[in-house]
Amino acid sequence: MEDPPPPPPPPPQRLRCAVQHYEWGRRGAASIVARLADQQDPDLARPYAELWMGTHPSGPSTLLDGDGDLMLLRDWLARTPDALGPAVAARWGGDLPFLFKVLSVAKALSIQAHPDKKRAEALHALRPSVYKDDNHKPEMAIAITEFRALYGFAAIQELKDVLRTVPEVEGLIGHEHAAKLMSFKEYDAGNQVKSTLQSAFANLMLASKDMVSEALSKLISRLNIESKIRTLTDKEELVLSLERQYQEDVGVLAALFFNYVKLSPGEALHIGANEPHAYLSGECIECMATSDNVVRAGLTPKYKDIQTLCSMLTYKQAFPEILQGVPVQPHVRRYSPPFDEFEVDWCLVPADEVVTISSVPGPSVFLVITGEGGLHAESLSGGKKEAKEGDVFFVPAYTEINLSTHKSMQLYRAGVNSRFFS
Repeated sequence: MEDPPPPPPPPPQRLRCAVQHYEWGRRGAASIVARLADQQDPDLARPYAELWMGTHPSGPSTLLDGDGDLMLLRDWLARTPDALGPAVAARWGGDLPFLFKVLSVAKALSIQAHPDKKRAEALHALRPSVYKDDNHKPEMAIAITEFRALYGFAAIQELKDVLRTVPEVEGLIGHEHAAKLMSFKEYDAGNQVKSTLQSAFANLMLASKDMVSEALSKLISRLNIESKIRTLTDKEELVLSLERQYQEDVGVLAALFFNYVKLSPGEALHIGANEPHAYLSGECIECMATSDNVVRAGLTPKYKDIQTLCSMLTYKQAFPEILQGVPVQPHVRRYSPPFDEFEVDWCLVPADEVVTISSVPGPSVFLVITGEGGLHAESLSGGKKEAKEGDVFFVPAYTEINLSTHKSMQLYRAGVNSRFFS
């Protein structure tokens, strides 16, 4: 006897999404987050930092149920488990496994890392008021504008150049550690390099406030003088910029230890567990596992957990892989990081065209960045919903979507990584 056919999928749902007003966000109408969140008259003095699309309790999305009442997306999913598809529901306990965001960054976010699953569980149990969930948080950022970030430790040659040209750092990491780092060759690897780098970095991050203040004062004064007689390097310019944002913060000096990454629009960076990073400026699409776990250590007025951060980092020294996206059909590029929880499609659809987004076995969230048109699905009453800039839709598993455009449309789709289903 044949299995009965699966029930038809529920229709796509229009979402209302949370805005986060973190201090580092762009202010008022200068923020793409304010524009997308339909802020008709944004407060020019207020930062609009992040738009959250998903089920995380710190910024949950909502929708209108059949009776016209507002309800949490998470509650709707509990009532409508078919929307996730059986594989996703079984693996992630009936919840959306990814959190989708837009970021608008005016000043640097904290130097931070995200714990792996085991450490996240331990940190949440120990300090639930700081580490608010027990999940890991691998993530990916796709540049909308020119986007700047720090990521991972620089190669040994670059670190040696720092020690040679920035004497203020040597005094903070210790002469013994500086001498060891200077002795390593580019091809050296393994535990000895990692151990020395870890000790040196911990010494820097745990240095007394007075020592950091004195070192920064000397460095900034020297760079301001030297800028009159030579062109400063990108890293030196970055140090001056960060110090204007975060005076007397050890993170300004820590930036010298990391890779300085510059993304052009359409380029992406993925960040695994226990890797140090900091977003510096620009606007991006971000997707991650459903978590808000962050261990911070600098460039922030928030709680710093320096010893935890120094103990958890991988201390890998390599420039990160930059994803360009892979064409999967006309007008659609896919960004597939090495994490099961998510992937992102970038759709650029010309005016007066129809593009079919094939059904997938898991849920998706669609965000319209620019343009307008129609979102068509068989399960929709009347067949379609109007789609315009700032609209966000939850699309259930096994739902084919046709996008028809009146004006050229830029749209992003977040979904569970295709490799999870293969």
